[in-house]
Amino acid sequence: MPPVVPPFLIGLIVAPLAKRLLKPLVGGVVKASVGIAMEVKKAAQEAGENIHDLAAEVAADVVAAQIAAGEAEGHSVDGQPATGHGAKGEPRTPKIRATAVSTGGKTN
Repeated sequence: MPPVVPPFLIGLIVAPLAKRLLKPLVGGVVKASVGIAMEVKKAAQEAGENIHDLAAEVAADVVAAQIAAGEAEGHSVDGQPATGHGAKGEPRTPKIRATAVSTGGKTN
């Protein structure tokens, strides 16, 4: 019959060996996972900025088309006649519409 080795003795021998072998492996997996997560976050942020920029360009094109259509009809953008006077004949102040311009989180 083979000699019986108590399990705790096997654990005393195998545990330090496993720690030496597994610690670098687990460390490498964690390091790679964090790096991948940061790259995905960066790619998602850049995609969001590109979509925001595209939406701003489309909005500017729509506003430009509305202005061009209003001028072609002889009206200002707000639908009043483009004579420069209000309904009672007094000069009217132009309506200025502010648009938000974003740098997309970029700083120079």
